[in-house]
Amino acid sequence: MRVRRKAWRPVLGASACVASVLLCGCFARPTDDPALQRARRLAREAVIVDTHIDVPYRLLERWEDISQRTREGHFDYPRARAGGLDAAFFSIYVPASYQASGGAKAHAERLISMVEDLVAAHPDRFALVRSPAEVRKLRGGDRIGIALGMENGAPIEEDLGNLRIFYERGVRYITLTHAENNQICDSSYAAQRRWHGLSPWGRQVVAEMNRLGILVDVSHISDEAFEQVLEISRAPVIASHSSCRAFTPGWERNMDDAMIRALAARGGVIQINFGSAFLRDDARMGLEAFRDAFERFLESEGIEPASARARAFRESYFAEHPVARGTVADVADHIDHVVKLAGVEHVGLGSDFDGVRTLPQGLEDVSGYPHLIAELIRRGYGEDAIRKICGENLLRVWEEAERVARELQAGGER
Repeated sequence: MRVRRKAWRPVLGASACVASVLLCGCFARPTDDPALQRARRLAREAVIVDTHIDVPYRLLERWEDISQRTREGHFDYPRARAGGLDAAFFSIYVPASYQASGGAKAHAERLISMVEDLVAAHPDRFALVRSPAEVRKLRGGDRIGIALGMENGAPIEEDLGNLRIFYERGVRYITLTHAENNQICDSSYAAQRRWHGLSPWGRQVVAEMNRLGILVDVSHISDEAFEQVLEISRAPVIASHSSCRAFTPGWERNMDDAMIRALAARGGVIQINFGSAFLRDDARMGLEAFRDAFERFLESEGIEPASARARAFRESYFAEHPVARGTVADVADHIDHVVKLAGVEHVGLGSDFDGVRTLPQGLEDVSGYPHLIAELIRRGYGEDAIRKICGENLLRVWEEAERVARELQAGGER
């Protein structure tokens, strides 16, 4: 049995929430800390865009009213407001299992409808956003912008017309694949590479995404696929939730230095993942050990990853085998690394909240962005640089993708 790559992520229970609060209390600096005070002001003033939050997948597993403070998870309206978040890309995550069983498009549309219904139920708190201009219009108001990013291109199926359907429903980036190779390209997780990069069909998909104005997301794809995307994409691309391979040697899911430079040279941006396994190699190795044990358990017991027995196994495993935890300084180290390689214009925030298990102290949920900003202030980053990292870089790339789309459509290219 192959485990869906996000299926092992447990939803936080009440005891975990209590622990998180205690850890935040231990981490917090005194309220008169000048850097944190300045960071909180800047978080209110800057445009903060987080390009990867797994709220739909979380709510599909266990529903909560995220317009109120929730007991579980990493995102809700009160905490997002407290953290200064302006726009969140909610992930329309399609597990690789749908590639074999069918129904990928229907699953994606079900999740999009869930998000639409959520926004319609709370129009005073959330707004669907489809462009950088709409993100900017929300500044100074009370609503959080919700954009859509599709994680796994499987729902496109074999019809380019489906890209238009998803664009019209608000999808503004697509992660080309996820945990396994699909019809578009190879996955960084796949042991065997089917296409050695993009498939012939995948090249058509990238071109049509450029024409429509859908950002190409290179997180999760193989190194070969990344190189080929850069060769053919007319618009800059994003890595919506990846970090730097220099800190996790040999792990293809993160980006190496040459890839980061190449991404930047084409105008793109890498959005740093906050998950401890993306930040530190010891955390990654600990989670890999868990995945191996979890797959063996599911196989031997013949049960599903979301079952009660599977959840109990997860909790008992981590109680006996604690996984190393990252810090806010680790996230800042990754940002520093990108800045040194490619400049401050090519890095942003793609937390993977609600999609990863272990998060840094101080960045346990969407209220924590000021802690990261304060760390950047202490490292000498000016306010203009911090504004770029928080959201302006991503908005610039998004605007350029829109410009390229207008140009291609005006020229009649397909």
